[in-house]
Amino acid sequence: MIYPQNAIEKLGFTEIRELVKEKCLSEAGRQMVDKIQPQVKADQIDRFLKQTNEFKNLLTHDAPLPVDHIYAIKPLAEKAKVEGAFLSEEEFYRILLSLRTVYAIIRYFNEREGQYAHLELLFEHLPIEKAIVRSIELVLDDRGRLKDNASRLLLDLTQQITKSEQEARKRLDSVFKQAQAQGWTADGNLTIRDGRMCIPILAENKRKLKGLIHDESATGQTAYIEPEEVFHLNNKVRDLEFERRREVIRILTDLTSELRPHVPLLLAYHGLLTKLDFVRAKALFAIDIQANMPILTKDAGINLVQAKHPLLLLNAIRDKSHTVVPLNIKIDDTDRIILVSGPNAGGKSVCMKTVGLLQLMLQSGLLIPADDTSSMGVFKQIFADIGDDQSIESDLSTYSAHLSKMKHFSTFANARTLILIDEFGTGTDPQFGGPIAEAVLEQLNKKQVRGVVTTHYSNLKLFASHTDGLENASMLFDNTQMKPLYILQVGKPGSSYAFEIAQKIGLSKEILESAKTKIGVQQKKVDTLLVDLERDKKEVLDTKFAVTKHEKELIELKAKYESLQAYIEENKKEILKKAKEEAKVILKDANRLVENTISEIRSVKADKEKTKAIRSKLNQTLDQHSVATTKLKEAKALVKKESEGFEVGDWIRIDDSSSEGEIIEVTKNNSLIVALGELRTVVKANRVTKLRSKEKSKAIKRIGGVSTTSAADFHPEVDVRGMRTDDALHKIELVLDRAVMIGYPSLKIVHGKGDGILRKFVRDYLRKYNHVSRFEDEHADRGGDGITYAYIG
Repeated sequence: MIYPQNAIEKLGFTEIRELVKEKCLSEAGRQMVDKIQPQVKADQIDRFLKQTNEFKNLLTHDAPLPVDHIYAIKPLAEKAKVEGAFLSEEEFYRILLSLRTVYAIIRYFNEREGQYAHLELLFEHLPIEKAIVRSIELVLDDRGRLKDNASRLLLDLTQQITKSEQEARKRLDSVFKQAQAQGWTADGNLTIRDGRMCIPILAENKRKLKGLIHDESATGQTAYIEPEEVFHLNNKVRDLEFERRREVIRILTDLTSELRPHVPLLLAYHGLLTKLDFVRAKALFAIDIQANMPILTKDAGINLVQAKHPLLLLNAIRDKSHTVVPLNIKIDDTDRIILVSGPNAGGKSVCMKTVGLLQLMLQSGLLIPADDTSSMGVFKQIFADIGDDQSIESDLSTYSAHLSKMKHFSTFANARTLILIDEFGTGTDPQFGGPIAEAVLEQLNKKQVRGVVTTHYSNLKLFASHTDGLENASMLFDNTQMKPLYILQVGKPGSSYAFEIAQKIGLSKEILESAKTKIGVQQKKVDTLLVDLERDKKEVLDTKFAVTKHEKELIELKAKYESLQAYIEENKKEILKKAKEEAKVILKDANRLVENTISEIRSVKADKEKTKAIRSKLNQTLDQHSVATTKLKEAKALVKKESEGFEVGDWIRIDDSSSEGEIIEVTKNNSLIVALGELRTVVKANRVTKLRSKEKSKAIKRIGGVSTTSAADFHPEVDVRGMRTDDALHKIELVLDRAVMIGYPSLKIVHGKGDGILRKFVRDYLRKYNHVSRFEDEHADRGGDGITYAYIG
């Protein structure tokens, strides 16, 4: 499938495997990663991708999976299969911990049944065999050591050993103290020699103490003696230990025999742990590279959206010094081979390697660092020509190596082959290398292969520009600051910027001028045009970014306005109600205040000073009322402001006819074009009232009933062949208006071909009709330019 085999390494897939291996917990999992190879069966790839994606979701959004202990069960199970063999305490403890992990994992997924459907396929209905765990737990303690009470005999032997050791130690301490009292001992305490407890005795006194000499010091001044009376006690301990060891082996042998019937199940558990460890490693790596699962298609095509090279991305995350520019590229039936040109170090090779590496990762069941709206197909062959494969042993030059690959490509490639060629045609005289490369490219295109090719050859750029199936693309370059932008622009070839880069590096002006005179005039014009085109493309791109930014700001402002309008609509009644109540209170208080003031003035009999004080009090109270009156005016102004200003989509009522409809256009002279069911009318803005939310809903419901019926009867096609121009346009206008009223997306207009006069008038009319977003010819097989499709939006 992969040709040549070193293409996997040159595309960086070997490094990807090593990074995934680092995430594994077990050696079996790492071995499984080593075996990763691109697959060609779509259903198998889909299953692998979904399992990895589900595990990624589990790791990021669910409780941690209990994978504390993952040991290799398989070699232990294979050992237990042999009759008469037995597993050690440590080996049984590993099996116990692994089984506890397996059962915890099974319970974890049982609690989430149906949530991770593709991961559950790994279990293959494996049972939880608790009998194995119980049998091991009866024999081993929590530290993995054999329990003293694993059998009655073992307990008895253990107690005897303890008792004998205590007796021997007690007797040895007594002899040691006596020897110390006699002055026979050397400096130091009791010590162990050959597994026996000994007394350090001075060499000149070693004949004075009966016993067995086990060792002596390096100087020969100290002898290590096991006293005779302790010797027999230690022998008894040794015999008891041998007997205990035989009992331990018997217990472990019996436990192994009990485990033997469950070997197939243990192997299945091993497979489960290995697969889970493998999928978990892929999911952890996917999180590291911010990967997603693309849409897997049956077609041999690639549509990468916001894709990044995973190794470059990891370096950028690690260094935090630069960012990776995302790649957008589409390879399909129309544009099968993308010919990428542009300056050196501009990102051409990275673009090609990103496509190849992500395709290898996808077909190996790995998620890719691209937007989840990306779509990718499955290729049965991936051919790559990257780097220099010259060989002294094979007597191959650089160009010969390239040609041998081209021979293989042109012979064995087909429509399910992805080709990746870096610096196509290089390695020989451009005068001959260019035509040969063009001929090979033509042959590959005839075979309908897919792929990405990078080149500097102008003849290949020209060939791609007028050949179906090939599409030029270039890596954008800022020729003002003389630096690459690493952005792929599809549709036009790019300049190599050879002279510009040479000038930036500092090559002398004299050399550059001499070089310019040596290249062809036509080639110089082409390269100059490409440079100018590159500059224009950058300006368009910058403008596009600015427009997008402004559009986003406008959308946010519109949302804020609509939110405020909705708030005012909902609270208008409440505002007016409160304002009216406040006004009533103000009037009532004002009347009472005036009456009280008159009464007070009469009571003081128009005394000048007292009357002045009463008037001052009246003025203060009036000032308070004026504040409330101002609030009332502000409330009315707010409601009035809300009612002023109309937009497309507002529902209104015409004051003098009580007709209700939707505004479909606001003209410059403050007039409104209103849709009343299937009719349209023009009214002045001061003759209508905007409907509230409830009134609007009722109006929509009333008029909607008519529109629904009209939509059912509506036929989105109008035939005006043979009609006079005015009659044809009138008929089109009626049907088009009706389509706008009921919200129909498109209209088919049959006007015939003839001399094209009627077609011209129809299209001129459609250009002026505000609700027609675009129009186009019917397909050539179904009428061509004799039929126009008008799209309403």
